[in-house]
Amino acid sequence: MFQPINEAIIANLKAIVGENFVFSDPENLEKYAHDETEDLRYSPEIVVKPGTPEEIADILKLANQHHFPVTPMGARTGLSGGALPIFGGIALSMERFNRILEIDERNLQVTTEPGVITEVLQNAVIERGLFYPPDPASKGSCFIGGNVAENSGGPKAVKYGVVKDYVLNLEVVLPTGEIIKTGANVLKNATGYNLTQLFVGSEGTLGIITKIVLKLIPYPQKTLLMLVPFTDANKACAAVAEIFRAGIIPSAMEFMERDAIDYVLKFNQDINVEIKDHIKAHLLIEVDGNNADVLMQDCELIAQIVEQFECDEILFAETEREKNDLWKMRRKVGEAVKQHSVYKEEDTVVPRAELPKLLAGVKLIGAKYGFQSVCYGHAGDGNLHVNIIKGNLTQQEWDTRLPSGITEIFELVIGLGGTISGEHGIGLVQKKYMPLAFNEIQLNLFRNLRKLFDPNGILNPGKVVD
Repeated sequence: MFQPINEAIIANLKAIVGENFVFSDPENLEKYAHDETEDLRYSPEIVVKPGTPEEIADILKLANQHHFPVTPMGARTGLSGGALPIFGGIALSMERFNRILEIDERNLQVTTEPGVITEVLQNAVIERGLFYPPDPASKGSCFIGGNVAENSGGPKAVKYGVVKDYVLNLEVVLPTGEIIKTGANVLKNATGYNLTQLFVGSEGTLGIITKIVLKLIPYPQKTLLMLVPFTDANKACAAVAEIFRAGIIPSAMEFMERDAIDYVLKFNQDINVEIKDHIKAHLLIEVDGNNADVLMQDCELIAQIVEQFECDEILFAETEREKNDLWKMRRKVGEAVKQHSVYKEEDTVVPRAELPKLLAGVKLIGAKYGFQSVCYGHAGDGNLHVNIIKGNLTQQEWDTRLPSGITEIFELVIGLGGTISGEHGIGLVQKKYMPLAFNEIQLNLFRNLRKLFDPNGILNPGKVVD
């Protein structure tokens, strides 16, 4: 299908980016052979680190000429295999695109390159009294460009939205080597087709993002955080919709099953949170704003609501240390599950009022196929991460039962009005489930769109749809 990378191509690549930015040693090939998707490994033939959009354009023109694959890579923190070089070729690292170009305080915008770490960007704008809300669990290591490519979310999405809600304009190198701007640095734009939003969430299949203009908002001055324990996990899920029905929009509302918290506390003994034996789940609820009295009233109303769902004593975080511990506990869940066992994570999302049915259904499916699941996620926007644990299953049981179980989970999700990925993307690992979410007409539209942008199929092949 693709041509191998030969010495002549390597010489051309070195001429484009410089000899110091082309790597073929085993250490680098291994480093760029994986992301955070379970245990998948696909080695590239060569790693290239361009420094300008023009260099990327020349690389893609070379790829079209010699027909070898190019896989764009950020920080490799993805959970769908979207940045795995499954056909070899070039691993195109965006690490050198690591500058925040401008913070525009007058218009509340930031212009950044894609290789900036998300938390670094967030902290830079906070220093100016501004706020970029999307905050994936890996924000301390992931790149903002990867967030755009995956349309990432995180806890703050329930109030503030996801990445797509903040992207105003992009600079993109097309698979054929042309460099374009997708829009304008404005809040309203009714000029032609919305190319900007087409590239957001496209997972590096339609082009390579080299510059991003993001909308910002004023930074909220005050936050209150509460940890609500429940004796029944389904009732914790049921409480979520009622809080919104009462007119409160928290800045975060996170769900954690008991097992998820136990794993975190086992592997992170510096977190000082006491969990009673009879507690089965927690909601971590944050409200933010600029008026402390209003926020306290919201917390009091939330407390009244959750008491109707058999909650235990509510913990209010009174210090920054307590807030940090609670957030650390939530953000470390995925890592802790990974340390506990071989696992498979599914990123389901349903209308939030359907969360109790989703959780109950996941447990029934697990019992049917003999696997344990650990569930947590962004309850406020109906996003439940289902971590299926290998545990005591044999490798044969794991290999034969898991696909059927996952299929049934996704069928349940779609039946509840949801879909198969809320924020992790499709990439490689979820691609086979796309026919559950889309019919053939829709899938053909996706295929034709890719062919339009990438007629030779050289950019991130094998992802999203074939």
